[in-house]
Amino acid sequence: MLSVDSHLWLPFTQMQSFDAGRRMFVRGAGTMLTDARGHRVFDATSSIWTIVHGHAHPRIVEAIARQAAELDHATTLGATNPAAEELANRLCGITGMDYAFFGGDGASAIEAALKMALQYWQNVGQPQRKRFVRLAAAYHGDTTGAMSLSDIPVFKQRFAEVLFESLPYDRFRGPLGDDVAGVIVEPLVQAAAGMRLVPPDVYANLRERDTLLIVDEIATGFGRTGTMFAYQQLGLEPDLLCIGKGLSGGVLALSATLARRPMYEAFLGKQSDAVHFFHGHSFAGNPIACAAGLASLDCFEEERTLDGAAALARHAAIGLERFRSHPLVREVRAAGLMIGIELRSEAIPAQSYASPAWRIAEGLYERGHFTRPIGDVVQLVPPLTSRPDEIDAFFDALAHELERCA
Repeated sequence: MLSVDSHLWLPFTQMQSFDAGRRMFVRGAGTMLTDARGHRVFDATSSIWTIVHGHAHPRIVEAIARQAAELDHATTLGATNPAAEELANRLCGITGMDYAFFGGDGASAIEAALKMALQYWQNVGQPQRKRFVRLAAAYHGDTTGAMSLSDIPVFKQRFAEVLFESLPYDRFRGPLGDDVAGVIVEPLVQAAAGMRLVPPDVYANLRERDTLLIVDEIATGFGRTGTMFAYQQLGLEPDLLCIGKGLSGGVLALSATLARRPMYEAFLGKQSDAVHFFHGHSFAGNPIACAAGLASLDCFEEERTLDGAAALARHAAIGLERFRSHPLVREVRAAGLMIGIELRSEAIPAQSYASPAWRIAEGLYERGHFTRPIGDVVQLVPPLTSRPDEIDAFFDALAHELERCA
């Protein structure tokens, strides 16, 4: 085993018990990751819902290299570049939105949407609109504004002193009120809540509303639920649409907040009016990341990725049936290739592991499958280009690990 004197602090990781030598990935190819021991594992979470077409896809690799040799980075604060322009045009074309504002990770897209909504209402003369409404069990990221729009205590309760209040959508039965700046929703699936499925009728009233609608497609976008974007299955027309993770094919940090024309136009005026958007990031619209995004969209078109993902989702649904009545499984949830298998944790001894789900995940890793539990939920969110036999192997390994716990 590789011995590592690590100075790296990892997110959401108890570093006292973490062994960098045992869990250090050194290579990725297709659906597989290889660690420093030479152990190959199926990337069953798409490296936390990012990788779309597999690791090191030749088309994306070539696009990154070509762009890096031509223009590696140039600011978009008062300037532009061809890759960012082309990606913005294509994103608006496939979403029906009108303008794209680029950021880094998903949380930065949420922060931009939050501030766009607040400044929009100021610009149109309704500065009293300051409150935000969100779903129960919402999660929108780990920056301050994103945490404030979330509803999972473990992610936010330690930082309550710096957060603002957001209101649960299920509290409202009529108009939201003239002090609400916007409603933010995750469409169909709340991934961080354990692949929690939201009934479609929850979104019904959002088709007619008296405030802005912000749709968070960071986890669900780019084919994860069966369509390119989940909101398309719900008939929603967002004023702001947040995308990330799979935007670059999942290989580089890139996100975007897409806006409709009426919002964009509220920020137009003379420079002295100071109504332009007061927000931005140093690497927004980075040409290399945008080139990766363009290559990813090419892959969707030329390789018919959505068709393959739909067939794979149908195959996975058949394999999932074996767990629905399993005595150690409480519930199985799936929307496209976003799959959660919730364990009956009270029936599985944790032994020396952090939880029963972590015990199962560690066993899966040794059997060649890398996943990360969410509470009691074992997740399977594979690259869209995974093969049916890889899904079958994951289910076989999971069944074996559950049998060991019985």
